[in-house]
Amino acid sequence: MTTAPRIAFLAAPTEVARAAQDRLAAIHGAAPLDRADVVVALGGDGMMLETQHRMLGRNLPVYGMNCGSVGFLMNDYREEGLAERLAAAQAAMLHPLRMRAFTGGATVMEALAINEVSLLRETRQAAKIRVMVDGKTRLAELICDGILVSTPAGSTAYNLSAHGPIIPLGANLLPLTPISAFRPRRWRGALLPAEAEVVFEVLEAEKRPVSATADYTEVRDVRRVEVREDRTVSLTMLFDPDHGLSERIIAEQFTV
Repeated sequence: MTTAPRIAFLAAPTEVARAAQDRLAAIHGAAPLDRADVVVALGGDGMMLETQHRMLGRNLPVYGMNCGSVGFLMNDYREEGLAERLAAAQAAMLHPLRMRAFTGGATVMEALAINEVSLLRETRQAAKIRVMVDGKTRLAELICDGILVSTPAGSTAYNLSAHGPIIPLGANLLPLTPISAFRPRRWRGALLPAEAEVVFEVLEAEKRPVSATADYTEVRDVRRVEVREDRTVSLTMLFDPDHGLSERIIAEQFTV
């Protein structure tokens, strides 16, 4: 006889998600995080992102159920048969991006991004950014609103809104996507090997200040930002077999 998993429930701060948490805990029982086998996140994609950040270092798989709006990273919400769904779920292993941001005050900030690292102009002035990949200058000057590097899992988020490509899991690629590029106007971005190191240098930083954001960790007044995939950190998301993340990423490319 299979032992039911010990489930910890985490809910977004909405009435719908909190009510779902109460009902699921009453049906299936609820374990504290330090004794759980799996975490069930209730909310939308933002809640999945927040939960994965909370799980860094815990090595607990996260199974999301959609109680929000988009829910691209979530499974359908159902209260019955949760233990069976968890047992049959397929795992998607993800590696975050590590950002090192150097500010004008000589401060170095580090943060992990599960979706993307983005640079954005702070004022009405367009940003001027030098783009280097593995130590080689690829764009001496990009005039833009910003630029981002995305993980495959995050390629359907801000990256897609900025007209970047959708990347299937396991492709070992990272999309590099400009945000409202002015010069060179026709540059639409690049696909980089997953092991590449991307360095952004902010030009005319006093006149054209730029911020850097790793998911929801923002650093203002950056001068240099280094980004690379951190394969020492692994995250596990669980999906129903008929609703896997790889399939959804492929299907999204045919959405019109």
